[in-house]
Amino acid sequence: MKLWQAFKIAFAMYSKIPMKGADWSKENMKYAICFFPMIGGVIGIAYYIIFSFLQQCGAGALLTASILVCLPIFITGGIHVDGFLDTMDARSSYAERERKLEILKDSHTGAFAIIGGIVYFLLNLGFASEISSDFVVVVAIGFVYSRAFSGLAMVTLKGARKEGMLASFSNVAEKRAVRVVMGLYLLLAMAGMVWANPVIGVACAVAGWCIFFYYKHMAYKEFGGITGDLAGYFLQICELGIIIVSVIMSYISGVIL
Repeated sequence: MKLWQAFKIAFAMYSKIPMKGADWSKENMKYAICFFPMIGGVIGIAYYIIFSFLQQCGAGALLTASILVCLPIFITGGIHVDGFLDTMDARSSYAERERKLEILKDSHTGAFAIIGGIVYFLLNLGFASEISSDFVVVVAIGFVYSRAFSGLAMVTLKGARKEGMLASFSNVAEKRAVRVVMGLYLLLAMAGMVWANPVIGVACAVAGWCIFFYYKHMAYKEFGGITGDLAGYFLQICELGIIIVSVIMSYISGVIL
């Protein structure tokens, strides 16, 4: 029963999928992070099905890419994009650490958030239009992979604040259990990507780890730790990074082979 409640809490918090009757007690929240990557699984399955359907219908690359780029936002409600935009504002201020943390909490949208968002979605749209059936499964699994890293960060990396959404989940989490579960997600996701396409899968698996360590370094250096907004920033750049690496490696492998 506790695990079912934890499942509902995770989906109620990080997706727009209706979850009635979620009991947000500390006891039930202990394992909520364990179900976070499953939301990525829902996105990945929908991503693959919609891509395959549009391919069968003969839809153009631009239309297909537009729908695929918007799909994660439809399912999550854009919660991670919000964190990405706030982080772009904070990082672009080049202010002191405390000021950056204040900007993260500011509900107003600055010019750098808008610029960053436009650049992000243009890159996403462009590279998504190059996705093919040869490696779409790798990209789809990437939504699980990125959330497994994010869940691992919640229970292993230092928080920049003692309060906030991320702290509320991290502080009550059964950290040892969450670390083990996130490790299993990561292993399964890496195995799945390599199985789907060995060359591109390995490249994306390595890219995920590189982005994770970049995230840790950046967060500690500029903010003194991670926050919920920074977690959203990481998730977005990890997902985009996997798409970019997939497409680039498909070009490289095509030339070599």
